[in-house]
Amino acid sequence: MQITIVGTGYVGLVTGTCLANTGNDVVCLDVDASKIARLSRGEATIHELGLEEMLRRNLRAGRLTFTTDKQQAYEHGEIIFICVGTPSDEVGRADLSAVLAVASDVGKGIEAAPGATGGTVDQTRPKIVVVKSTVPVGTNRKVQQAIGEHTSKPYLMASNPEFLKEGAAIADFNKPDRVVVGVEDSRVGDRMRELYDPFVRQGNPIFIMDIPSAEMVKYAANTMLATKISFINEVAGLCEHYGADIEEVRRGMCSDQRIGNQFLYPGLGFGGSCFPKDVRACITMGEATDRGAELMTAVHAVNLAQRQRFIKRIDQHFNGDFAGKRIAIWGLAFKPGTDDMRDAPAVDIINHLTKAGAEVCAFDPVAMPTAQTLFDSQVTYADDTMATLAKADALVICTDWAEFRQPDFDEMKALMAQPVVFDGRNLYRPDAMRRFGFSYYSIGRADVVDTPLGDGQAAGGGDGASQRLN
Repeated sequence: MQITIVGTGYVGLVTGTCLANTGNDVVCLDVDASKIARLSRGEATIHELGLEEMLRRNLRAGRLTFTTDKQQAYEHGEIIFICVGTPSDEVGRADLSAVLAVASDVGKGIEAAPGATGGTVDQTRPKIVVVKSTVPVGTNRKVQQAIGEHTSKPYLMASNPEFLKEGAAIADFNKPDRVVVGVEDSRVGDRMRELYDPFVRQGNPIFIMDIPSAEMVKYAANTMLATKISFINEVAGLCEHYGADIEEVRRGMCSDQRIGNQFLYPGLGFGGSCFPKDVRACITMGEATDRGAELMTAVHAVNLAQRQRFIKRIDQHFNGDFAGKRIAIWGLAFKPGTDDMRDAPAVDIINHLTKAGAEVCAFDPVAMPTAQTLFDSQVTYADDTMATLAKADALVICTDWAEFRQPDFDEMKALMAQPVVFDGRNLYRPDAMRRFGFSYYSIGRADVVDTPLGDGQAAGGGDGASQRLN
């Protein structure tokens, strides 16, 4: 099939590359000429495992093209995917301005397209316009109206929400748990099923449903996962107060098959481009009704409070005095496997520390270039984990990258001015950190403070640590 992808951000680039990889002829459109130039050279503009290799392979094969030419892009595609961003506005509503601007352009493109068969695309057959951006219920109708203002030619609509996890997006697209498509016309459902058939050969379902339900599925899924994260963090707070161990509580709770163990790891809360934005969008959708969205409002509040409670513990350890203090930060991205720092806990923590007068030295395997655009000269960056610790008064762990899980604790202690660790991801065992002589603060477990020096093994903060996603 001939596919047009509008927007080369996270969703658009992954979608376009993966669809090209199954033999489709894909043109990706973006207004950012510098990004299009980089992509045309085979340079991935986001960090995602396996993306750049796949990108280059399909560029060489001629199945993937990047352009800023709207007329070329809209004439090309028999299916046009809208994949532009929908960031939250100042009150949490999804900002649809980019989506609706693209819709207007699509209408103009459809109107200007030839009326006869051109190339391998039958221009007399109605184009299918697919909204893949995460949008509130009712947005497809607005997109349809915006297109219709600029063309009298027929076109068909579909909603096709994405379910990509950053850091595993290629795998998620190629082997999806499910594909959701909202349609008004059964012909569109048949065409979309044909497009996605190569990705569901293992028997995972393609759900064809009405458009409003498809729009809601993405929000329902993400807010459910966000709820699980906020829930376990609230339980962790109770554990800290009453002297329970959240790791033991979690294991006992998750053995119930009705509950499961995914997204139930305590930490600094959820961040990134999806969960915070989607929860806030659901809250505003609820506020527009007479029912509200009380649970989602609570989920959002618990998430914001979680990182503030962690910051308060850092403050209390230093009695609020950070003058002359050097703080090491391990992890900047909101989770491992990505360079995305949108709504990352590390951002709030670093901003607080630098404002309080601390000197911050940070390391992240991939996100440091992103961080350099966010922070001023008060933040410096190291080439590796141990380099951040030189004369550090404390280490704060914000992201659970695998390389942080088994460090040389003797070397750490020798490098640091004070052996203090604030572990926002529960990577280590408190009893082992006590034997190594660290003051150790984690989530939902007893703090280890003013401990004697000893020997021990500190790696391994509970089972399943490698699966933590929050």
